[in-house]
Amino acid sequence: MGNIRSALFSWAFARARGGQFILRIEDTDRNRYVEGAVEAIMESLRWLGIDWDEGPDVGGPHGPYFQSERLPRYREAAELLIERGRAYRCFCTPERLDALRAAQAAAKQPPGYDGLCRRIDPAESAARAKDEPHVIRFAMEREG
Repeated sequence: MGNIRSALFSWAFARARGGQFILRIEDTDRNRYVEGAVEAIMESLRWLGIDWDEGPDVGGPHGPYFQSERLPRYREAAELLIERGRAYRCFCTPERLDALRAAQAAAKQPPGYDGLCRRIDPAESAARAKDEPHVIRFAMEREG
């Protein structure tokens, strides 16, 4: 329902403002991939009367329309954010993050990342990134 609601609001906004509605498919979480889901999404949108100006089945100048095909663009943007100090690499394992959440729950604290990797020297972070799995986190203000 959330995807449909988001699509409906975006489509209505685009149509009301004379803009274009571009259908882009989020397919980067391969653990949640379901065969036939793309076709089901498009059919559901059509059933609701939602049409798109560009998308996987239409084409156009704003492709690619699958997020996984846009990863090089996202990597470039992430590296730029890191260079500008607006983001950083996090090397924390899922096990560490699970333990952190469990400790916060036991202490009746709200869950949240503790910023451990934010303190890693940028040169060390860049070197580790060549061999270690990591994610990119925004360097949010700590206060306010």
